[in-house]
Amino acid sequence: MKIDLIEANQDLGVKIDGANEGPPLLTRPFAGKIAIYKVDKLDIPKDREPKNRQKNLLGVNDFNKKLYDLVDDIKQKKEFPITIGGDHSIAIASALASLKNEGNLGIIWIDAHGDYNTFETTITGNLHGLPLAAINGLCSKLTTFHNDTFYNHKNTVIVGGRDIDDWEMPNLIKDNIKIFTTDDIHKLGPERVMAEAFKIASEGTNGVHISYDLDVIDPLLAPGVSVPAISGISVIEAKKITDEIIKNKDLVKSLDLVEYNPSRDIDDKTQKIALDILEKVIKNFS
Repeated sequence: MKIDLIEANQDLGVKIDGANEGPPLLTRPFAGKIAIYKVDKLDIPKDREPKNRQKNLLGVNDFNKKLYDLVDDIKQKKEFPITIGGDHSIAIASALASLKNEGNLGIIWIDAHGDYNTFETTITGNLHGLPLAAINGLCSKLTTFHNDTFYNHKNTVIVGGRDIDDWEMPNLIKDNIKIFTTDDIHKLGPERVMAEAFKIASEGTNGVHISYDLDVIDPLLAPGVSVPAISGISVIEAKKITDEIIKNKDLVKSLDLVEYNPSRDIDDKTQKIALDILEKVIKNFS
């Protein structure tokens, strides 16, 4: 399978700067070996107004429209897109473009956060806290470029959740979203958790989109993320999750790796982990 890397150089979805600088560092080792595309954010001032629940909406939508069209084109060529973020709002475009081409997909959202806020429940207004809700059809203002179906709640799985907002949780409960917590990973093991996640996400679908947020890893081990959440998974557990993705590669139709923020990294710890994940996926999916 031909793999294409996409630099989604966007950080307008979060008030912390720097996530837009991560993708080029992660794609650089593959230059000249794999096709690399990129989408850059608008060169506009970032809205940091605390009371605004729709921060940088126009900029995020403009970026995602371009990314959506690019992923759509790659999928139409029957190639495999790996989208490197950038903040997690980029997954609105990558996940929906993949869904458009596959007809019916489940999704495994590997993340410390639920990302299931709506404009009504978000406290910060940072749009990287809304993408999973958006791709499930709850935030129409973030999906104006997509005139198709959305992901089904019953095929949506969160892996590694541990920092979920109080106002966000009712959204997840209402939609009956399956959440495997960080504690579940510790207790059951990454292999069992991912096996169950793939079973749920793939049931009655044509495959699965994977969206892998590096903040699922404990910030003491991977500090280079914009919004760290304490008490995360270990590097060994993160690698085992990657191994399970590879094991189920026939089900995986597209993949994101997001939220690497080099301005927050220490001694390139997070970059090394991210590159290890990326190298394994590329080697085994090619």
